[in-house]
Amino acid sequence: VFLGDSITQGWNDLAGSFPGAKVANRGISGDTTRGVLIRLKDDVLALKPAGVVLLIGTNDLEENAEPETIAGNLKLILAELKKHDAKMPIVLCQVFPSSALLKRPADKIKKVNQLYAAAVKGDAQVTFVETYPLFANAQGDAKKEEFPDLLHPNKAGYTKWAAAIRPVLATLGFVETEPDNFKPE
Repeated sequence: VFLGDSITQGWNDLAGSFPGAKVANRGISGDTTRGVLIRLKDDVLALKPAGVVLLIGTNDLEENAEPETIAGNLKLILAELKKHDAKMPIVLCQVFPSSALLKRPADKIKKVNQLYAAAVKGDAQVTFVETYPLFANAQGDAKKEEFPDLLHPNKAGYTKWAAAIRPVLATLGFVETEPDNFKPE
């Protein structure tokens, strides 16, 4: 189950990005860490997921939540997921870069991501994927060529995100790794 906000919701070709995997998109536009907590049981856990890929937090910033509050909610989300299944793999993606113009300044996003990393450090059930540096420009904001509105990725952005999490999902046994093109002489 892919869980998050409009960034996740907008991944129109989610199944095509991970052939062979049974995927469910549980991204909801405008959602926050608090919103995920409220809907987690009925919207996600009821599906009996084999694993969860989580990207959440950018809308919390837009609503002026402090990074510490966002990270506190993340810990509650993770606790609920673990209570549901202590062996279910959780893939946590860093909050993507955006723009101060959208009330999502780079310094706050970096702080949220630092707190997320600290929250899951040494936790064998959670794989932390450093997605922020994939998309950030030199100023720490979203790159216009991958995030035309400075918040939501375009096709190139989704392709890059898929490439970042595919090896993790392959290691966890959810997808095959890309076939290599090596041909012995």
